[in-house]
Amino acid sequence: MADKIVIMLLNLNPDVPGTLGAPFFQATVAAAMDLEVEIYFAARTTRLLIKGYAEQIHPGEAKEKSVYSFMQDAHEAGVKFYACAGAMAEHDLTQENAIPELDGIRGGGAFVGEIVEDNVVTLTY
Repeated sequence: MADKIVIMLLNLNPDVPGTLGAPFFQATVAAAMDLEVEIYFAARTTRLLIKGYAEQIHPGEAKEKSVYSFMQDAHEAGVKFYACAGAMAEHDLTQENAIPELDGIRGGGAFVGEIVEDNVVTLTY
């Protein structure tokens, strides 16, 4: 069994809110199962790390819970959030405007280094 899950958010589109709840919900479940979980935000998904951005997006039509609420649940469960260094400038994310849940900045080398380790499962969205 794996000890760690590394999730890459690369192909999700913040303009399609219905796709944004599942990765954070699944990360929360994995953390609750005592797995180490990291989420890497790349490309357009780095915008979710800007203060106020994910709070305005709701994955369900009922708008009961924002994407940011799902992100907070995951982080409170122990999930670590990392922004792609290369995508930050392109999508206006800075250390100053980032949500407090951002745990760090990591590039592609860090991601690849994690996913080639034994007992690590990788999910991409």
